[in-house]
Parts: sequence; structure tokens; C-alpha cells
Amino acid sequence: MDEAAASASLFNSDFWITTGIIFVLLGLSGLFSGSETALTAASRARIHHMMNDGNKRAKRVGRLIEDQERLIGAILLGNNLVNILASALATSLFMSLVGEEGVVYATLVMTALVLIFAEVLPKSYAIANPDNMALRMSWFISLIVALFAPIVALVQKIVRLTLRLFGIDISNMESVLSAHDEIRGTIDLHHKEGGLVKEDTHMLGSILDLNDVTVEDVMVHRSSMEALDINLGTDKIIAAVVSSAYTRLPIYEDDPENIVGVLHAKDVLRSLRRAGGQSKRVNVKRIMVKPWFVPETTTLREQLNAFLERKAHFALVVDEYGAIQGLVTLEDILEEIVGDIADEHDFEVPGVKQLPDGSAQVEGTVPIRDLNRMFDWRLPDDEAITIAGLVIHEAETIPIVGKKFKFHGFEFEVTSRKRNQVTGLKIKRL
Repeated sequence: MDEAAASASLFNSDFWITTGIIFVLLGLSGLFSGSETALTAASRARIHHMMNDGNKRAKRVGRLIEDQERLIGAILLGNNLVNILASALATSLFMSLVGEEGVVYATLVMTALVLIFAEVLPKSYAIANPDNMALRMSWFISLIVALFAPIVALVQKIVRLTLRLFGIDISNMESVLSAHDEIRGTIDLHHKEGGLVKEDTHMLGSILDLNDVTVEDVMVHRSSMEALDINLGTDKIIAAVVSSAYTRLPIYEDDPENIVGVLHAKDVLRSLRRAGGQSKRVNVKRIMVKPWFVPETTTLREQLNAFLERKAHFALVVDEYGAIQGLVTLEDILEEIVGDIADEHDFEVPGVKQLPDGSAQVEGTVPIRDLNRMFDWRLPDDEAITIAGLVIHEAETIPIVGKKFKFHGFEFEVTSRKRNQVTGLKIKRL
């Protein structure tokens, strides 16, 4: 009886020790799983900001995520070691209790425990608090990475060699997304989740688009340019400058294509004051400045930098043959970023009218980008600048009044046309 009691006591002692080791291993597995999720989901921008502020834990996190392949390798190695060891101990424990059937029981019990307490629970917490958990666990993971460094290096070599056998080389692979794409994706995500209003989303997106949008996309087309003939006479030129809504006006001689200068309203007023109010004594050729011509393919970022460098606000846009296509101002570029800038001298130009049925009556010359900004649409602007140009491009013809087209998720109805120009469209989202 004494030997049986001693055996039962020893059995109970081994049982509880093994059970305790299994739960400790499950706890370690949970730490590995949660740390993996936290370190991969942590905001690199926020960590970088804390590193600049001298946060030691943030510096540890920064060093860890610099080499994500080594980080993930060490975490997975530690996680698999503890999971396999815990499963082996559980199998041995159940087999000692119920025999061969213990394998089944150990598999079911360990699957449930690992899934709930070592995977789902820690990863759910890590997803909800990635930055905080990454900072708290940085010391532990740094120790694991240093401890397993030789084994992880060997594993990395085996993995890369195996991939090379299939023609895959990951040694020189870079991120699929550029920094701009990542920022753009973050902006769209925050807008979708309600963190950014539409106007802020458009503003931030427009800044990223400065390298992709050309002056041709934002310029005032030559058909809408207000220019003066130098042969009009000083009185008429001064009257036109004073009555104009613009402070800078192109001056041409004989042919509107022959731009010979740009006249600034302030220069006219100063010259008129020096002449004692006598317009006949004002020499327009002397006060106008030399025109500045820029190619239509110039990006907005290049043009903005050029404006800042030259301390200018006005440029004429030409095509590859030197023909005038329009004009672009500093305000046009700023409006591309922040939206329309209106002052007390601006006047409303009819272009877009919202109809009661949800559709929009739009003039053909309205830029596609303005419509996308106004209604939060995603009409393509790669092949055409104006909405009329898009319809003509898609229809592959100049449609007649009343013709309807459906493409890009919208219905376009031609409401007016002048010669070969589509001047009015009714647009309805399908």
C-alpha cells in the first residue's frame, strides 16, 4: 500500500509539472504570435517619430523592423519550437493517462488551446494595440533575435537557395509600392474610414499628383484666354486692363499667336500715375514684360519650382511646334491643390449644375479633374482633359445632340453641340 501511494504521489507530481510546462510554453507561443503581429503592423512613421525624440524602446523596434526577414525568421523559429514541444509533452501526458487514444485527445486539446490562447487572442490584442505592444515586447524579441541569429541565418540561406532552384531571387526585390503609393493608400483608407473629409483627401492627393499632372491639364485654354492687340491704341488697352478681371494680360501683335509681351495692371497704373494721368504719354511696349513660354508637357511640380525660382506668376504654354496652347498661372497650380480660390473680383462661370434627379448638367469645356474633385467621381483623365474630350474619345466620333453613351459607370447625354464641338452634356451616375 505504501509503494502504491508513493507511486500515485509521484504520478500526480509529474502530471502537474508537465501540465505547468505546457501552459508556460503556450504563454511563450502567445508572446511570439502577438509580437509578430505587433511588429509587422506597427506604424513605421510613428516609430520613426519616437526614435527622433530619443525613445530607447522605439530605437529597438526600429532596429528590429529594419531587417524583417531576420525578425520573422527568429519569431517563427521560437514559436514553432515552443508549439512543437508543448504538443509533444501533451501527447506524452495523455498517452500515460488513457493509452494510445491519448494521441487523439492531445491533438484536439492542443489545437483548441493553441488556436485560442496562442494565436487568436494575442494577435487580436496586437492588432488593436500594435505600437504599444511592439514597444513593450521589443526587449524580449531583441533577445530572441540575437539568440537565434546563427540558426536564422542558416535558414535564410536554405530558403534563398531553394527559391533560386525555381528561378526566384528575393535578394534584390524591393517593395512593390513606392512611398507615394503607400501614402496615397493611407490617405484613401483614412478617408474611407471617416478619418479625413473629402476636401482634405483631395488636397493631399493633389500634392502627390504634382509629378504626374502637366500644365496642359490645368492651363487656361487659348480659346478662353483674354489677350490684347498692341495695335488697339493706348487708351483702349488701358481701359481693357482696368476693366479686366485679371491682373496680367498677354499682348499680341496682329496675330493672337504672336505674343510679344505680358502687361501687368500695376505697371499700367504706375506708368499712368507718372504720366500725370495722361494715357497718351504711356508707352505700352516699355512697361510690358517679356513673355515666358513653357512646354505643355511640363509637370506641375517643375512649373511650381520654376515659378518660385523666377519669382513669376504667369507663363504661356506652347506645344512641340511652338504654337500657343494656353496660359498657366501660379494660382492655377495652387487651385489644383487646395481647390478654387475666389476673391471679390472673381466672377462665376457657368459650368456645372446639379439637377434634382441627381444628374449634372456640364459644359463640355469643364475639366475632368474638376468634376472628379467636385462629385468624388473617378472618371479617367489619361486620354482627355475635358469632359467633352472624354466623350469624343470613348465614342470615337463627334456625337449629335440627344445621343447617349454609357461607359465608366456613367450615362452621358449630349445636350448641345456647336459645329464640331460638344458644348453641353448631361451626366448621370448609373
